[in-house]
Amino acid sequence: MSVRTEALPYRHVLTLPAAGAAVRLARQTTEDVLIDCGVDLGHPSVGPALLIVAELVTNAVRHAADHSPTVTVTYARGQGAFACAVHDRHPYQPALYGSISAASGGGLATVVEMTMELGGTAVVRPDADGCGKSIWITLPL
Repeated sequence: MSVRTEALPYRHVLTLPAAGAAVRLARQTTEDVLIDCGVDLGHPSVGPALLIVAELVTNAVRHAADHSPTVTVTYARGQGAFACAVHDRHPYQPALYGSISAASGGGLATVVEMTMELGGTAVVRPDADGCGKSIWITLPL
């Protein structure tokens, strides 16, 4: 699956304090956005999408809160694809492929593995100033 996320027409942006409650709110908002986009909650990508957003927001809260008082979740939807990105201002740019195995318990590795199993894509996009990043996940619908 190769989708240019910037070309997806439907966008919703959610900015939250980098605190534990952000995870629950991001997950609920993900479900609400999917419903607003007309996605059947029984679709095979919905459960993984909810888990992926929760894991990425958890990682941002856990590892980036000192550098990033807020976490931003961006949602995009187009023909046959749903994308979400979690952004923080921590400068660390994680390697998504090959460096961590899901067997070792790495949450990010699990996110990438689920994404790939569904035929989706995962990329890290650094901020222009190098002091933050967005992790974009695209799933087929």
